Amino acid sequence: MQQLQSLQDQLAVVLEALELPSEPKSLYEPISYTLANGGKRMRPLLVLMGCKVFNEDVSQAIHPALGIEVFHNFTLLHDDIMDNAPIRRGKPAVHTKWDSNIAILSGDAMMILAYQELCKTDASALPLVLDVFNKTALEVCEGQQLDMDFETAENVSISDYLNMIRLKTAVVLGGGLKVGAIIGKAQSEQADLLYDFGLNTGIAFQLQDDILDVYGESHKVGKQKGGDILSAKKTFLLIKAMELANGEQAASLKGWLQSGSEMEKVQAVTEIYDQIGIRELAEARMWDFYDKGIASLNQLEGNTEWIELLRVFSRQLMHRES
Repeated sequence: MQQLQSLQDQLAVVLEALELPSEPKSLYEPISYTLANGGKRMRPLLVLMGCKVFNEDVSQAIHPALGIEVFHNFTLLHDDIMDNAPIRRGKPAVHTKWDSNIAILSGDAMMILAYQELCKTDASALPLVLDVFNKTALEVCEGQQLDMDFETAENVSISDYLNMIRLKTAVVLGGGLKVGAIIGKAQSEQADLLYDFGLNTGIAFQLQDDILDVYGESHKVGKQKGGDILSAKKTFLLIKAMELANGEQAASLKGWLQSGSEMEKVQAVTEIYDQIGIRELAEARMWDFYDKGIASLNQLEGNTEWIELLRVFSRQLMHRES
């Protein structure tokens, strides 16, 4: 995986070279804090990998990749406020470390910074790149709104939920790969195949995230364990559990989601999930989407080495620690 490390090194250089004003400190310091705590840099790496499938030279894709990374991190600042999530990547969320107003304004500034980086795309590819990015960014907002709407909705189906995570999470992976493909001068049909690969593996990735929220270890996944249960978030696990629960289990689920201490609530709801076999059902659906993504990848006509690296990389993402 030396090739991926080389791309990650290039991204690190550009990130370190990103110059932010020193004042107002309370606006820019949270941005530096967020970008320094950057996680796996999966999304910008996918932009570069998407380009590599069709063109060995990724120099024109570096800044758009950085723009998508800044955009993704901007969404996390705002999401954490809306979800009241205290931890992000194992550290205090920006709204926790500073306050919500600062997190909102710093996020707004990050959106502008993202566009500044995207606009460094070569002029021949810029219109198409901006079309993909604008569509993706708007869909992310739609997905977040649906996620919030679900909090008060009485009936949320599995198909509703899958559409929401497609918009909120998966389109960024698909969009990033498609941006890379456009910059690599791929044919539109090939760019669409790469998008479909990212979209379906992105849905699988989010389903895995739902599973890890309940069954992962906080220090390994970097988030509060059982956070979705504590907030009664309508994830695949909860929706499927309510769909399959018998009368006693359904009543118990509703009761625990409305009351109880944190430790008791997470433990009790997890026990009901175990009784129904929810983890296994979620994992089966997760792998269905992953396999659908791989089917699109198998149709690609490009650099076979980078297509295989995409396959290996996506597989590694599906085996995060639990």
